[in-house]
Amino acid sequence: MNQSPSLPLNTENEYIPLIIDLDGTLTPTDTLIESIIRLIKNNPLDGLKLPFWMLSGRAVFKSNIATRADFSVENLPYRQPLVDYLRSEKEKGRRIILATAAHRSIAESVAKHLGLFDSVLASDEKRNLKGKIKLEAIRETVGERFVYAGDSAADLPIWKAAEAAILVGASSQVSKAARRMTPIEREFPRINPGGIVWLRALRIHQWLKNLLLFVPLLTAFSFLDGSKLTTMIVAFFAFSLAASATYVVNDLWDLENDRSHPRKRNRPFANASITIPTGITVAAGAMMVALMLAAFISNGFFLMLLLYITLTSAYSWVLKEYVLIDVVMLSLLYTLRILAGAVAISIPTSSWLLAFSVFIFFSLALVKRCSELVSIGQIGGEAARGRDYRVTDLIVLWPLGIGAALCAVVVFGLFISAAETQARYVSAQLLWFVAIGLIYWLGRLWIKTARGEMHDDPLVFALKDSGSRMTILAMLLATLVAHSIHIG
Repeated sequence: MNQSPSLPLNTENEYIPLIIDLDGTLTPTDTLIESIIRLIKNNPLDGLKLPFWMLSGRAVFKSNIATRADFSVENLPYRQPLVDYLRSEKEKGRRIILATAAHRSIAESVAKHLGLFDSVLASDEKRNLKGKIKLEAIRETVGERFVYAGDSAADLPIWKAAEAAILVGASSQVSKAARRMTPIEREFPRINPGGIVWLRALRIHQWLKNLLLFVPLLTAFSFLDGSKLTTMIVAFFAFSLAASATYVVNDLWDLENDRSHPRKRNRPFANASITIPTGITVAAGAMMVALMLAAFISNGFFLMLLLYITLTSAYSWVLKEYVLIDVVMLSLLYTLRILAGAVAISIPTSSWLLAFSVFIFFSLALVKRCSELVSIGQIGGEAARGRDYRVTDLIVLWPLGIGAALCAVVVFGLFISAAETQARYVSAQLLWFVAIGLIYWLGRLWIKTARGEMHDDPLVFALKDSGSRMTILAMLLATLVAHSIHIG
């Protein structure tokens, strides 16, 4: 295969106008898709109008979305190596033009934000600036001699007409086709998301929360039952895959807020290391597998999974924006996992366990919220973006969270004294060591939070933190001994 030689970097070529595409090139994301998400988030009823707008043509479609979406470009992920290159070319006196199929309002906002472009060519309500129409607009603006920076097969006709090409994140197939057409001035290679990036996008570490499904199996001391254990493993993967699918949707729903967050801005969808269409496809596949696994276990468990998906979606889309309602919902979602585990293996759930779980998970949810506010306060912020919480709320949230933790311990203490506990455990008095362990462990979590050291979900932190692991293992051992060994 013959390839065109690289464009020589001489004075003549340096001053050939440079035309830059936006979506997929200057930014790795797609501003139209993000605008649609933003539009539906602002007004879900507008989402029903999308098919009718499309019937009027893509230009009108984009214009209607842009005028209603209130799209912000300040926190968009930009390809920094390309931006740096454009700045260096700008300093040499080169004319740089943004030419994009995105709506003019978005393109002009990007141009104003970056301060790099001499002019902007973009779509409006009358024309969709893509393919041949974009090429005509470029020729009308700069003439026949120009260098074009793009990323996709849609850019091939423009590269064919250009003096040279700048390849930005292009696939190997597109790159080969472009090299046959024109010299390459510069190439910014595609960085494909690796396994670690996908693990972060699907939040595999959050699967640890679904170990709560095994709680009924443990409290019933049926963990040696092979059939029930197998069922619980299948249930675990069903919940985990469904959870990953909802995490992806939640990240897409929350793109703008995540990009303003000190830690969440590095999430794969926030920084566009994974494209939105790819994420949606993977999420849909994971959800389908999850539902099939749940249906295989039982109709009851399938309904529990549907309830979980409904509640977690309501939390992600609406309820998490309301103060305290969000943490109450989180505590219920944790408790729901325990109930689902009981349904999967047909084991009745103790009212003591449910009361204990609601209090302890309410406390852990507040740990998560307080840790976020502490982080925001450390960088001089005043409020959480997209949530109705302020740093000043910590004065109320601290005692509320610690009080809920102590309520969980009190419920556990009452459980120890209950007649059913005395009947089921050989040495029920040993469970007081578990109560002491709970006091220490929950206190440790709150101290870590106050110090700004709680950087993970508290359940994930508990499995990473050696002190927490030792405490939890000691409590489990005390529970087993209390159940099976007579002391005094």
